[in-house]
Parts: sequence; C-alpha cells; structure tokens
Amino acid sequence: MTANILAKVPRAWILLVSIGLIALNMRGPFVAVAPVVGPMQQDLGFSPVELGLLTGIPVLCFSLAAPLASFAGRKFGAEFAIMLTLLGVLAGVIVRSAGNGSLVLFGTAIIGLAITIGNIAVPLIIRRDFSPRRQGTAMGIYTAALNIGSTLTSVVTAPLAELAGWRLALGASGLFAVAAAVFWVMAAGRCAFVPAAVEASDRRPAGGRPASRWITAGLTAGFAGQAFSYYGVTAWLPTFLIDELGMAPSAAGAGSSLFQILAIVGGLGVPMVARFASTTAVAVTLGTMWLTVPLGLLLAPQLWWLWSSIGGAAQGGGITLIFIAIIKIARDQASAGRMSAIVQGVGYSVGAAAPTLLGYVHGLSGSWTNPMLLILGSVAAFFLGTTLSVRKVPKPADPPAAVVRHLSC
Repeated sequence: MTANILAKVPRAWILLVSIGLIALNMRGPFVAVAPVVGPMQQDLGFSPVELGLLTGIPVLCFSLAAPLASFAGRKFGAEFAIMLTLLGVLAGVIVRSAGNGSLVLFGTAIIGLAITIGNIAVPLIIRRDFSPRRQGTAMGIYTAALNIGSTLTSVVTAPLAELAGWRLALGASGLFAVAAAVFWVMAAGRCAFVPAAVEASDRRPAGGRPASRWITAGLTAGFAGQAFSYYGVTAWLPTFLIDELGMAPSAAGAGSSLFQILAIVGGLGVPMVARFASTTAVAVTLGTMWLTVPLGLLLAPQLWWLWSSIGGAAQGGGITLIFIAIIKIARDQASAGRMSAIVQGVGYSVGAAAPTLLGYVHGLSGSWTNPMLLILGSVAAFFLGTTLSVRKVPKPADPPAAVVRHLSC
C-alpha cells in the first residue's frame, strides 16, 4: 500500500522533501552540543578549549575542507556525495555519542567533514535538477530548513538529556540522517550508491572570463561578511544583553533564539520577493536590514527584540540570495562547484574567527562598542559584495516546469 502511494508522488516533490530533510542534518548535529555542555564537561573532564572545539571544528571543516568537498562532488557525482554526507553525519553522531573524550572530538570532525560535502553538493543538485523558475524556491526551502534543524535540535536536546543522558540526546540527531537517507534513495535511486564523475562536456573550459572572477570575489566578500556577522551575533548577543540591559541568562537566550527563528522567514521570503523585484533591490534591502543589528544594538539596545527579528530575517535571506546567485551565474556544474567552494571556504574561514576576535576586542576595551563596529564593518562587506555581484544574476526564462532530472549514473 505504502509503495503504491509513494509511486504516485511526483519525483519533484520527493526531491524537494529530501532536500529539506538533508538540510536538517547540516547544522543541528553540532548545535546540539550547546544545551548539554555541562553534563559533557562533567563526564569527560573537557577544558574550555576542548568544549569550544565541539562547535568550532565543524565550522573550520566548512572552510578548510571546502576544496576537498568540491573535488568529491566532481569525482563521485552529487547524488553519491550527498549519500556520503548523510552516512558521514550518522557515523559521526554515533562515534561522538558512544566514545570517550578523544572519540567525541573525532566524531565531531567526521560530522564537520560530512556536512562540508553536503554544503557543496546540495546547491549543485538544486542547480541541475530544478528549472530556473524553481531553483529559488528550492534554495529557500533548503536554507530555511537549515535554521529549522538547528532550532529544533536546540529545543529538544536539553529535555531529552534530562530523561536519558547527554549521549542519547546527541545520538538522537542521527535519526534525521536516517530519514533523509531513506528519502534520498527514493529521489536519486541507484545513483545514491554509484559514484559517477561529472562528464568532461559539463566542465568549464580553463581560464574563465575576468567578469566571472570579479563576481566570485564579490560573492566571497559578501559571504564572508554574512558569516562573520552571523557567528559573531550568535556567539555574543546573549552576553551583550546581560551586560547592557541586566537581563537574566534565560531571557537573554531568547534574543539569540529569535535571531535564529526569524531566519526561516528570510530564507523562504527571498525567493518569493525575487520573483517581483530585481536581485539588486533584494540585496540592498537585506543589507539595510542587516545594518539595523549593530546600529540598533549600539543606539537603542532596549529594542533588541526588533533588531533580532529584522537581523534574523536578513541573515536567513542573505545566505539564500548568495547561493541563488552562485547556481544561476555559474556556467555549468563544475564551475558552480568551484565557485561554491571558494565562496564558502573563504567565507567560513572568516566566520570561524568572529567569536574569538570579538571576544578579544571586548576584553581589551571593556565595552561592546568596538565589537559592534566590527560587526558593522562585516555587514558593510556583505552589503557591498553581494549588491555588486547579484546584478549579473539572470532572470529565469524557461517554462514553469517543476523539475528536470539529469541522473548522472
């Protein structure tokens, strides 16, 4: 009965659901650590530096392993690369949940490497398999699901840890990987298990146009500004609210939660708005919204809920817009993979430094003015880099087909 029902479901919908489920695995597994830091430190005897590595290692993998992930996508094909992502996340979650201190760190590294492959492969699937009119919608669902996964994991992990311990609570995130793998096999078929390199005819000729390099540089600057601002605000907004407004830690945590939740609105909203407005107008609007966070927190911190809401929507929409630009500007799959690897590799390197750098500057000055000015500068980089680059994003001119399949195996 179930098989007959599934057989009647259009493959486009199965693929779309698969992308959403895959995205739930792309941030949740390392966000899950924060609610159970105390029990983990008590059981494993971790130092503060080692605890920081539990969330820092995946972000470093996003940057350092991006070229390797791009190579894996070209060598094995996007379908097989995504299966590697899901199996890697599942393996890393199991190792991290069952091992001692060293294995916890090793499992975290496995998770980081696996997610890095997915960071590159999922946009390639969206670019290739969805028509230009549907690529924005698929990308919006993907980026929104990234934030849904992190928010859901953060909410569920602590209560589950109280009932069953931190190991089972962290291991529970592996269920998302299992569910995503089941749907991915339904969407990709045997291609999920068969490596298939990108064909030579699909690769860009050597020595691309100078304009392409400038666009890549602009998107890289925009993504770096986005990543620095995001990780900086995520790390320090609760502390800022405690210091500046005297809020209780639980209430201050609500500011960070609001910042994450509103990203779902931005991720889904950008593709809808882009149907009626130019990508340049969308970029200017998102940049202006992002600017309200550092400026608002400096000038009117009592309205933190407003700045968190506007900034949350801006950060969710910002990453969506940059990914849409990559998949629409690139000539082919291979060039899209290379561009994505450069943009994400450099961008996440800059973003990984944000919490430490902002904390260091705050410690030197004893106030939050200079850290907020740094965030203001990074938002300006997002504003300028993204706005100047997305002008080249072509308007979709294809018939409104839902999906076009090009299985590579």
